[in-house]
Amino acid sequence: MRKPKLRKPKVAMLPFPNQHGGHRAGAGRKPKGDKAGVSHRQREALGSQLPAHVTLKLKPGLPPLRRRREYETLREAFALGCDRNGFRLCHYAVMNDHLHFVVEALDRAALTRGVQGLVIRIARALNKQWQRKGKLFADRFHDRLLETPLEVRNVLRYVFANGKKHAAEGREVRVAQAIDTFTSAPWFDGFRETVTVRGLHAIERPVAMARTWLLRTGWRRHGLLGVHETPAAQN
Repeated sequence: MRKPKLRKPKVAMLPFPNQHGGHRAGAGRKPKGDKAGVSHRQREALGSQLPAHVTLKLKPGLPPLRRRREYETLREAFALGCDRNGFRLCHYAVMNDHLHFVVEALDRAALTRGVQGLVIRIARALNKQWQRKGKLFADRFHDRLLETPLEVRNVLRYVFANGKKHAAEGREVRVAQAIDTFTSAPWFDGFRETVTVRGLHAIERPVAMARTWLLRTGWRRHGLLGVHETPAAQN
């Protein structure tokens, strides 16, 4: 008598949704706040001969940075972190709720480490001063590489005159002198006019000397800056 053939059991395919991987709406890291700030795309590679313009934005609701005590704290942090491990902070501007830096770095890693080091120093010092805890800056820093002499000159003009631009727009910023002393302009040697700041010799230099050709010499091909120049509309 023949044995009956055994049927193979059917494998049930349960309708589990695809929960990981692949492109889909809403995927990815969520923004800090109501909307996305700085893009999280891979940053552009940085060469040691290219300076960069870096912007850091403060979280909303914090005290303004353009006050004497806050600025002294920032200057101390800049002086300690302006030339470390292949990173150089060469110029800066302090606004009430954001910072502009013009920096040099050996590579992308050195730029990231250098800016992060400054962020940590600034946050620790200001949090102590303000008697608070927590993050100080709203998002990742934004940076743009400067590849031509004209780009560098435009950014220097933008950084040094950004306070005047804000003042003209009525944005709670006041610049009472020919140069904005909440910037590194007092240590800048590229103005057409002679600039003298009283008591500057008693303040520790908060910026490093530029080493790249573009930031040290190249931008001067388009003429020295004037203390009354206004920024370009967009940089």
